[in-house]
Amino acid sequence: MKILFLDQSGKPGGAELCLLDIAKPYRDSCLVGLFADGSFRYLLEQHNIPVEVLAKEPIAVRKESNLAQGLKSFGNLAPLIAKVVRLSRDRDLIYANTQKALVVGAIASFIARRPLVYHLHDIISPEHFSQTNIRIIVTLANRLASLVIANSQATQAAFIAAGGRREITQVVYNGFTPEFYKNRDTEIAEAKQRLGMNGRFLVGQFSRISPWKGQHILLQALKECPEDVAAILVGDALFGEEDYVKDLHEKVAAMGLENRVKFLGFQSDIVPLMKACDLVAHTSTAPEPFGRVIVEAMLCERPVVAAKAGGAMELIATNKTGWLVPPGDAIALADAIVACRDRPENAATIARNAQIEASERFNLKAINKQISQLLSGIIKT
Repeated sequence: MKILFLDQSGKPGGAELCLLDIAKPYRDSCLVGLFADGSFRYLLEQHNIPVEVLAKEPIAVRKESNLAQGLKSFGNLAPLIAKVVRLSRDRDLIYANTQKALVVGAIASFIARRPLVYHLHDIISPEHFSQTNIRIIVTLANRLASLVIANSQATQAAFIAAGGRREITQVVYNGFTPEFYKNRDTEIAEAKQRLGMNGRFLVGQFSRISPWKGQHILLQALKECPEDVAAILVGDALFGEEDYVKDLHEKVAAMGLENRVKFLGFQSDIVPLMKACDLVAHTSTAPEPFGRVIVEAMLCERPVVAAKAGGAMELIATNKTGWLVPPGDAIALADAIVACRDRPENAATIARNAQIEASERFNLKAINKQISQLLSGIIKT
């Protein structure tokens, strides 16, 4: 299949890492079009996936933008749409991986008469999107997409609740390569030495730094834990949320946690750091569409405690493959951390169960086969 993949970001977030894995089988015939330059382009190039940056300036529309802001930016989209139309002429389909990619891809698919696939990585709700953007997403998907791939049942349900057509949606979880998360003992030892947290019970939080990702909840929970519990925060602000990073540093100082918290910023390979942790915490305050970090922790055979909402509830069975706590509840999170610390054998058993299940449920080969069958069905029709 000759596929034109579209993505708005130049930075590798969860949706982009998912796209990277989906595009690999098509590297000899596909093209990834990005709406911004950045480290994601380099990552694609490292995997020999053809990539082209299609826009010189970032698209100004944000998830919370209103109609006036959207209309103001539409003129800037015209050259980008024209490029996508040109590139799609000799492609079998357009695969939009983000919201802005959907807007551009939908218009281009209508002009070029090419099937459109929309991969939905977000929960479409007022917590994350303005009403204007929700209407745009749902309307374009309903009218122009042949298929909407939702990355969880929670994502699918939110799309349908917002007015999306159930019959065009399919749930496909993110795929992973289990072998990537095994047998990296030397790197783990180096990571532990670099962290300098020997003798402490180490909790890791791996995500972009953002208020709704809830790093502040982990800090509050840490304050309620014994002194030997420490934390690392891995990730950085992506979308103008640098003030939140500054606020977190101030909170650490105000709480007297300077010796128990380390900010490590963005890391291209989180596996050694994740394996160096005794527990991985997922602390989102709003429903997570999928929860990529949760599955990665499972594959690393590390216990994981996650906020009980959204896609996380589809990934974890409490006391069997992890723990679920109410979103935003720092006390419940602290209790789970201490329980894991105080019962290491039980935590190890749960982590082993989770690794086995995740290796089967989210195996990339099976996931890519599922996607390939869906795309083939679209082209044939």
